[in-house]
Amino acid sequence: MPVTRLEILKRSPFASGTSFGDAGAYERIDAIAHYEVDPGNAANDGVCDLSLAVRNGEGRIAFSGDLTIIKPVEMSMGNRALLMQVPNRGNRSVARFNLTPVAAVTTAEVEPGDGFLFRQGWTVAWAGWQWDVPRTPDRARIGLTAPDVSLNARYPRTQMQLRIQPNVLTDCFALTDHHVGDLGHHTPIPPLDAADPANCLLVRRTPYEAPETVPRENWCFAASADGAQGADNGYIWLDGGFEPGLIYDLLYTPHDCPIVGAGMLATRDVASFLRYDESSPLGSGVAHVVGEGQSQCGRFLRTYLHFGLNTDETGRPALDGVLAHIAGGRRGEFNHRYGQPSVQPTPSFGHLFPFADLPQTDPMTGKAAGLLDRHRVGGNLPKIFYTDTSAEYWRGDAGLSHTDLETGGDAELPESVRRYLFASTQHGPGVAELNESTQFGSVGCNPLNVVDYRPLYRAALQNLLAWVALGQPPPDSSFPMTKNGTRKTRRDIISDLAGISVLSCPSADVMTTMYPLELGPDAERGILRMPPHIAKDGYPDNVSAVDADGNETGGVRMPDISVPVATHTGFNPRHPKTGGDGQLLEYVGSSIPFPKDRAAREVADDPRLSIAERYADRDDYLKKVRIAAEELFAARWLLAEDIELCIEIAASRYDICANFHFS
Repeated sequence: MPVTRLEILKRSPFASGTSFGDAGAYERIDAIAHYEVDPGNAANDGVCDLSLAVRNGEGRIAFSGDLTIIKPVEMSMGNRALLMQVPNRGNRSVARFNLTPVAAVTTAEVEPGDGFLFRQGWTVAWAGWQWDVPRTPDRARIGLTAPDVSLNARYPRTQMQLRIQPNVLTDCFALTDHHVGDLGHHTPIPPLDAADPANCLLVRRTPYEAPETVPRENWCFAASADGAQGADNGYIWLDGGFEPGLIYDLLYTPHDCPIVGAGMLATRDVASFLRYDESSPLGSGVAHVVGEGQSQCGRFLRTYLHFGLNTDETGRPALDGVLAHIAGGRRGEFNHRYGQPSVQPTPSFGHLFPFADLPQTDPMTGKAAGLLDRHRVGGNLPKIFYTDTSAEYWRGDAGLSHTDLETGGDAELPESVRRYLFASTQHGPGVAELNESTQFGSVGCNPLNVVDYRPLYRAALQNLLAWVALGQPPPDSSFPMTKNGTRKTRRDIISDLAGISVLSCPSADVMTTMYPLELGPDAERGILRMPPHIAKDGYPDNVSAVDADGNETGGVRMPDISVPVATHTGFNPRHPKTGGDGQLLEYVGSSIPFPKDRAAREVADDPRLSIAERYADRDDYLKKVRIAAEELFAARWLLAEDIELCIEIAASRYDICANFHFS
């Protein structure tokens, strides 16, 4: 068994011994999982550079990683299902299921929130998989001590690419992804040789225009303190500072070369161990395993499936179901040489064809492939839910996951797959507050999207479990399609929204989309050529059609959308004061309240009916919301217990929109 030992660090009552419904009390186990994998086993063939790692006396490759489990004290009282949640940037969180707010500070604690997962009887486990997560004594974040490739085995030599786009003038940046703000702070990746003449800094004004090379004498690997340069190979320093809105790409060969794909083996092997092994702390209490990941971790799961890694070394399936959330059509830097698991927008392996599950031919490159090819041939393909928000469509990639690139029509989905768009939403659940500043330090031109879609996500998890455990088919897929007229291009939608003068839209000239990338002759082996060559013609950028209010029609609509008090989008342009005027911000959307009454509508020359013209009063509005929520429940998009939750969510949004005044 690849998990050779669990080193238990702590075993303690969870949530002070609180009893969660029929499942009773829970306990928490913190441990270090010790792994030994066989590089000659066919189940591990998909992992880049695994054959180059140092082997132990048995010819196996050893590594270790953090592990946290939250389980019923009495496993027989649970639902016999394990939620194998891929930790996002080393963080353990049940916020999207248990309705806890996103923590402002990273902590080792797991807040139980309203206890949803535990009341349902789930066991939850997080296995550290990411090598560049900072490891601290308090284990606030969990990661992996990955095996390394020896220096003399790194041939051909290649580089990594670090992308920087500041919101304010900044002297220096740590050598790690900064696009996720305080959620990041990953371990900096220093260069092998700071003086290497091949090290290069590029700059451009828009994401895909030809870059200029920054003169080498104008930058160096260094930090700054009070404006003064100081030696530190974990930072890049630029004379005069990095300008807001400009896009910088740093190319260099890193000092270390961890086997990034070992993180996928850790996920697979912990799931398999907890389910099958006689020494598992879960005993025989698990019959079904669902892998779940959000954002970075949804892309991780798409990569895991693409490389056929759901089969363990004995041929058994590790995951029965996969819930990949807000991944869009992307994968990530999770399985190639010098991969940075933390990066999101950098054009690299995560932006490569194939996007759709079943095979098709890429007209841009001539390659024929499907995301799930390996498992469709080798078996152990899990049941899959893909759930996305509008933000993944508007950044240019989610539509590719169900577009037939050859015909331009709708791609066929496998029988084992359901795909859902949560209409008119942004990457993270919206909060009941109208402001333009994001948690990542960026600023939008519009107030951020306020729609909280988490009730839909909770129902999706339970529907997936019913499909896996009981064979109960879930609701049909719901996403933008040509066959029902709910699919359009981003340019078409911007034109459709032009009449809403209070809504700022991105510039059609600088919107990013997915472009074919040529990464060099060794790309198939997980070895990049940096920077990648980018083709001139981009892929289609399909998004959902909108109704007369500007709200999306091509997906599952929360009551906030079917009974609206605002226009909600999956896009928000960068504010001019942050540079990059007209470009899309990552992650966030917009919410533009309807005018309060007819007089306000006429003053603003707003084509949208006012709130007072739509609803007699707040009570009338909430009656309509209840009807919409009950319809969602009848269609199995919503759980019975969340009907009242949807009414509470809608009421809070009504209050802020009905009292909003445009300046």
